[in-house]
Amino acid sequence: MNHSPAASPKPGGSSDVFLFFLSSFIWGTTWLAIKFQLGVVAPEVSVAWRFALASLLLVAWCLLRGIPLRFSARDHARLALLGFLLFGLNYVLVYRAEQHLASGLVAVIFSFLVFWNLIGARVFFGTPAPPAVALGAVLGVAGVALLFWPEVTSLHAGTTQLRGLVLALVATLFASAGNLYSQRLFSTGLTVAPSIAFAMGYASLAVAAWCAVSGIPFTFDARPGYVLSLAYLALFGSVVAFMAFLTLLKRIGAGRSGYTAAVIPLIAMLASTAFEGYRWSAAPVAGMLLVVGGTVLVLRAKERVA
Repeated sequence: MNHSPAASPKPGGSSDVFLFFLSSFIWGTTWLAIKFQLGVVAPEVSVAWRFALASLLLVAWCLLRGIPLRFSARDHARLALLGFLLFGLNYVLVYRAEQHLASGLVAVIFSFLVFWNLIGARVFFGTPAPPAVALGAVLGVAGVALLFWPEVTSLHAGTTQLRGLVLALVATLFASAGNLYSQRLFSTGLTVAPSIAFAMGYASLAVAAWCAVSGIPFTFDARPGYVLSLAYLALFGSVVAFMAFLTLLKRIGAGRSGYTAAVIPLIAMLASTAFEGYRWSAAPVAGMLLVVGGTVLVLRAKERVA
């Protein structure tokens, strides 16, 4: 595997905007598919199936395109860590958090990924956030809170909800660590597709091992709803969305690309309007306007050099 010296991310214009909205749109619709995953199969097992299938699809893609799949032992260790952070632990923790909190509250907490990525980019890469990006982050998180205002106002200091808050917060921190570690890895010259193929495979094995140790039965649901939703989550929610997002991250860095965490809940609300008849009130409309405004600021901002 060829490596190149670490380089600062460089913007790619309109193609970056496309990658940003492609990953945001797909992840904003995956919650519809996840509903068909719940019931017979434990959530953690579904995560293992999802990333195992996604890994196989990416390996097949690389073989068809003639993309090398050979990595050094050191690179395999790095990819295993990437999988643990980005595709394994944070997904399990999110599923667990949603057992204690409404999904809207989890989305609000997860939007703080925007801040963690910006802070991490400054600490680990010396990349200061342009004022427009910082303002966009504030607008985005505030907008997400307004999108789910009823859930936010229903929060009380109960033990169950506190546990959910902690799990969601920890999940967000691990997801941010995965984003930042991705930027570090890809700056060394690793190719995105084969790298995440192995990382997803390692994540699937890690989650499966955790299920075995925890006594969670490893089952499968052969009904069409589960199988089709699993296929959508693996192909689009994992392969396509992560290829788009991590390519974007490689180009513009974890700080700005992490703003997808604010846009995804808005896409989910729009999907709910289209498929479930969601009715908008004043607070969500205000939240939508804030998220849109923040998106414009983040995508139009120019990178600053430390």
